[in-house]
Amino acid sequence: MILGHIGQSEQEGVLYPEIIQKGLTYLRNTDFSKIADGKYKIDEESMVAIISEYSPDTRENRKAETHNKHIDIQYIHFGEEIMGFSRLADGVETSDGYLPEKDATFYKSVENEIDIKVAQGMYAVFFPWDIHRPGCASQTGVKVRKVLLKLKISDL
Repeated sequence: MILGHIGQSEQEGVLYPEIIQKGLTYLRNTDFSKIADGKYKIDEESMVAIISEYSPDTRENRKAETHNKHIDIQYIHFGEEIMGFSRLADGVETSDGYLPEKDATFYKSVENEIDIKVAQGMYAVFFPWDIHRPGCASQTGVKVRKVLLKLKISDL
């Protein structure tokens, strides 16, 4: 997992693989206040952006997940939310196994999960070995506008 702020992404980005650098450049150079919610192909099939505005939910209503074929970059355009994080370990119980149509595995319970507050301008990068639980409320009544970039792990 990588946690950062878009204001420092140009300096820090040179430390990351090229596909993550491309994603951060897209986030840095795009005015999301002028783009409607929706799903957008950014770089053929290598990078997809999903833009949405919502109210984060309680932790109990959010599922912990991993992805086999994609890296997530979750960028908070405005608002804030809690993202749960844990490393993928043997013996973690899944709820439905791997769902290829969603490229997702959901988990019943997660050991040693920590909460990370991700606020406006911050991003979190989750790799296939990172269990993450995005979209958890940090406080009631907060609206979030998030850009979720899906990057193909095969481009890593």
